[in-house]
Amino acid sequence: MTNSGTGREELTVPVDVGVPAEVLWQVVTDWPGQSDWMLGTRVELTGGDGRSVGSTLRAVTGLGPFGIADPMEITEWTEEPGGPRRAVVTHTGHVVQGDGVFAVVELGPRRSRFLWTELLDLPLGALGRAGWPLVRPAFRAGVASSLRTMARRTEERYRADERRAGERRRAGDG
Repeated sequence: MTNSGTGREELTVPVDVGVPAEVLWQVVTDWPGQSDWMLGTRVELTGGDGRSVGSTLRAVTGLGPFGIADPMEITEWTEEPGGPRRAVVTHTGHVVQGDGVFAVVELGPRRSRFLWTELLDLPLGALGRAGWPLVRPAFRAGVASSLRTMARRTEERYRADERRAGERRRAGDG
């Protein structure tokens, strides 16, 4: 989708995950932990606590020694118990520019939705705008694949933690 008012391209990819919203929020905002599930990307915290406005991050996406650096700054952080959870990062690099929005919505006590939105200022002017329709499907497919991986791993870890907690409770009762 194009937002003609800003010249930005918007891409949103949702995934539903069988865990409570607070668990999902902790996973998707564990910036270095994203390296474990984000396709071809390494992420590091470069400043601040990673959970507040002004914190900085750096992602590098690519293969082996070849990659595109994507420095970012957290420009919005909303985390209310039982309420909305949203982080906005502003891409501050030379290649990737715009905003990334991470939002978690509670769907039930043990189900939540993660929405990853990119509001991109495309590089290379008219060439970038012309090429976006060709790049967009592959970019979306990569994000969707990463989110499926994250969802599967998060659900597996949550179920294992729940089993262990149940076993500890039973051991304490016996």
